[in-house]
Amino acid sequence: MASTQQPTYQAYTVVKRENQDDYWLNIGAAFMHQDGDGFNIMLQALPINGKIVLRPPKGEPETHETAPKENNGERDRQTIRNENDRRHGNRTDRK
Repeated sequence: MASTQQPTYQAYTVVKRENQDDYWLNIGAAFMHQDGDGFNIMLQALPINGKIVLRPPKGEPETHETAPKENNGERDRQTIRNENDRRHGNRTDRK
């Protein structure tokens, strides 16, 4: 595995929380073998429940919460604006 290889999947554990959205915690990544017949999985933590969810990377933050989209719309747009501002050295205290 080359050191510049991008992960094929991100590895998460999903933490169920009572009366709250599920919490997706990034715990590692999976890299496809050069021959395409398997993966190397690199974990920084092990899930308590024993379940690992592999998802294609999206360039999202290391952790995120799930919620109905109608409740997340404006927050998601603001998060994207803030991240873009941070990357370009602009102010992030917009309302």
